[in-house]
Amino acid sequence: MTRIAIFASGNGSNAQKIAEYFKDSSTVEIVLILSNKKEAYVLERANQLGIPSFVFTKSQFNNTQDVLAELKKYDVDFIVLAGFLLLIPEYLVEAYPEKMINIHPALLPNYGGKGMYGEKVHQAVCEAKEKETGITIHYVNNKYDEGKIIFQAKVALNEGDTPEQVAEKVHRLEYEHYPKVIESVINN
Repeated sequence: MTRIAIFASGNGSNAQKIAEYFKDSSTVEIVLILSNKKEAYVLERANQLGIPSFVFTKSQFNNTQDVLAELKKYDVDFIVLAGFLLLIPEYLVEAYPEKMINIHPALLPNYGGKGMYGEKVHQAVCEAKEKETGITIHYVNNKYDEGKIIFQAKVALNEGDTPEQVAEKVHRLEYEHYPKVIESVINN
């Protein structure tokens, strides 16, 4: 049984889709949801799903081993980032080499890096008048959005699409592909 922890900073819709996908799995279990924001709605989702949660501060994350201790307490084998906004510290990357993945709401290497998340990405895609966008699922290293790419999916954009319309198209790709790619990475 592979034990997964999900890190999220906000709403947590991807975290919920992942938890629901693996709910009846005999090989994968979501054992913990972590957030750096005590008001993040993902914590309410965790509660509704019956999954334990852990909240930490940015300082705790970067300057202590508290988060790693919590992961060890739950025997976490694999980490999934789902809308998590902090840079992963070196100690955590080293503790989970090739066992931590992230999803980015654009086709990396475009529209990635520090400060490029959520609506900011979709706004930039619209301003550049891109004909397509998509998602990138990649391994996590100690730089924003620079880990080895595992999977990308594209969606066509229409002239005049708003950032909200782009976000909706990208969310559909995330919900469709992220749980399956997680499963595939774990099984390989």
